[in-house]
Amino acid sequence: MRLRVKPLKRKDAGSGLAAIDREMMAELGVSSGEFVALEGPEGRVVARVWPGRSEDTGRGIVRIDGQLRQAAGVRIDDAVDVEAADVEPAERVTLALPENVRIQGDVGSYLKDKLSERAVSPGDTFSLSLGFGLLSTRSGRRLPVTVVDTEPSGSVVVGGETAVEVTERDADELSVEATGPLEAGDDTDGQPPDVTYEDVGGLDDELEQVREMIELPMRHPELFRALGIEPPKGVLLHGPPGTGKTLIARAVASEIDAHFQTISGPEIMSKYYGESEEQLRDVFEEAAENEPSIVFIDELDSIAPKREDVQGDVERRVVAQLLSLMDGLEQRGEITVIGTTNRVDAIDPALRRPGRFDREIEIGVPDAAGREEILQIHTRSMPLAEDVDLERYAESTHGFVGADLENLAKEAAMTAMRRVRPELDLESEEIDAQALEAIEITEADFKSAMRGIEPSAMREVFVEVPDVSWEDVGGLEEAKERLRESVQWPMEHADAYERVALEPAKGVLLHGPPGTGKTLLAKAVANESQSNFISVKGPELFDKYVGESEKGVREVFSKARENAPTIVFFDEIDAIASERGSSVGDSNVGERVVSQLLTELDGLEALEDVVVIAASNRPELIDDALLRPGRLDRHVSVDEPDEAARREIFAIHTQDRPLADDVDLDDLAAETEGYTGADVEAVCREAATIAVREHVRAEATGEERDVDAIELTADHFERALEEVSPESAAEFESGPRAGDFNEVLEGAETETEAE
Repeated sequence: MRLRVKPLKRKDAGSGLAAIDREMMAELGVSSGEFVALEGPEGRVVARVWPGRSEDTGRGIVRIDGQLRQAAGVRIDDAVDVEAADVEPAERVTLALPENVRIQGDVGSYLKDKLSERAVSPGDTFSLSLGFGLLSTRSGRRLPVTVVDTEPSGSVVVGGETAVEVTERDADELSVEATGPLEAGDDTDGQPPDVTYEDVGGLDDELEQVREMIELPMRHPELFRALGIEPPKGVLLHGPPGTGKTLIARAVASEIDAHFQTISGPEIMSKYYGESEEQLRDVFEEAAENEPSIVFIDELDSIAPKREDVQGDVERRVVAQLLSLMDGLEQRGEITVIGTTNRVDAIDPALRRPGRFDREIEIGVPDAAGREEILQIHTRSMPLAEDVDLERYAESTHGFVGADLENLAKEAAMTAMRRVRPELDLESEEIDAQALEAIEITEADFKSAMRGIEPSAMREVFVEVPDVSWEDVGGLEEAKERLRESVQWPMEHADAYERVALEPAKGVLLHGPPGTGKTLLAKAVANESQSNFISVKGPELFDKYVGESEKGVREVFSKARENAPTIVFFDEIDAIASERGSSVGDSNVGERVVSQLLTELDGLEALEDVVVIAASNRPELIDDALLRPGRLDRHVSVDEPDEAARREIFAIHTQDRPLADDVDLDDLAAETEGYTGADVEAVCREAATIAVREHVRAEATGEERDVDAIELTADHFERALEEVSPESAAEFESGPRAGDFNEVLEGAETETEAE
């Protein structure tokens, strides 16, 4: 049967599986777990059959990973002959490890687990990770394990009865180098790097665009000739650091088996006149000799910055040379240029036009599904414990890029290694194989690793999403409902909003007396809506240099767009967005910041999946333009709690405290008329302080007291109520206003004149 090749699911890569839909399996006469042979132009490989995805039914597709594709000499979308294969169980398999591996004990059983239920043939090389790089000379790499001999000969399957032997061979006898997605070798010799599409997670759409731009013109140039168009010449990948731009370029080069030339920006710069341009020309000449080829320029902004911004002459000449090489008088031939940068606006605009870089593809921060895929890729060779739930970690790693997730997996493995290191004898040349088998990465290891990693995409502005839920907010039902409508619903019920052509609210202003729970509401909505959270304390944006304050506002919104969905929370917004024309002596910086805020919220550039929440207890000081519909269009009043709400707040703040039987929360709620949420919390804290004070003083006088006997009594709460009065709310209601200050100033002026 002739089937078309497609990539395998990322978590199954490296397992020797071939996924075929059930109809085709029935036609071939094989069932799940049996074996099929795939005949490609460069060889025959045997793989274990597994039912394919439901969407593949009737499409004539076989999904295999990069290792099997390479062995058979086929690429994605190529046709391959598939037939049922009769594979005998192996009695004995002899494997060879590289010379630089030192393991003592029964390493055979460890390797048998790794190769269990897989078809192997003499000469096969499997890339296996043993002990997280403990054993290889370069950590983080996989080791090639070569099948030397099998009994019976030919393709056999490794099972429970198979005896696995390990023989020693010299490293130079092994024809395959250690490879894998974590390998950091340099690819300057023109050989394609050994990274497959299964090693790129969470970037399906971007990968499809890159393949369309690069793979199609190289493999089927006749398609473009038939259409009468020139194939695309260049692709610019841009996005935050660590999202996988370089990895995509390496995967494409590996999969299409093209000649691969790398230009590392700073390396070609030379102090001698004309040498930098010559090195550039050499790279393109070598690529032209080995067509079809890919020229990969990493960190393009370092060699092609905007010419008007650079001081030196060298950079300008290098940019001009690059422009003429990419689109000059000479024909470029079948050379595709891939450029990557995380500062796309710093690149010379002459490069960013069709004919040079035809398409710009943004490689953004992955969403929850993408993060789960990336975690599956980086943990597929790890011995994970049963309690590790990758989906939960994918949901809680907002703002993490691929590099952060790789680091998370690596740190969890290092934590596990730290745990078993006392049992390992690191002084000896060999490591016990049984100790290796015992290593397991648990939930606790991942939790420990999570604490030490912060997301690089939001490093400058990141605030950990607070662990506050709606249950921790007492009362305020109306405010909660309005916030759910403004923030949660547009994310969870986007289809309903589309149906009625409703644009979600851009911003919400929470206003009310101090201590009523405005900041607490913002924390709860950030947690409940499962989105990134950027907190901006009003005054910290101000800078003594002209233009820096406005730049700070721009950067906050730029980060929010990159990492959408995001909530931007401005605490005390009246400090940075006060009425324009009222400030004196600050060189108008406040007015410029307000203008910048207005354009960010409702300017020409739309805010997609970004909601602004602002809190203020002086709403009358905020500039009117900020409060109109389309900016902070929802105004939610967070008032003093009524009796029922105070009862709820008391329940929240006493749920973890030991209360005596005589404490009645209903009575306390009735007694605290005029108290805000913060005042109620202070009463509970004061009552607890009084109880601890009594216990400590009793112990100081020599009386024996049991710490478990400490309880908060009604008397403690009465004394706490005497200590804590609702002064803050009273001050807010009767405190001085701007008008009062004006009267005082007018009076002072009259007195001065009289004097």
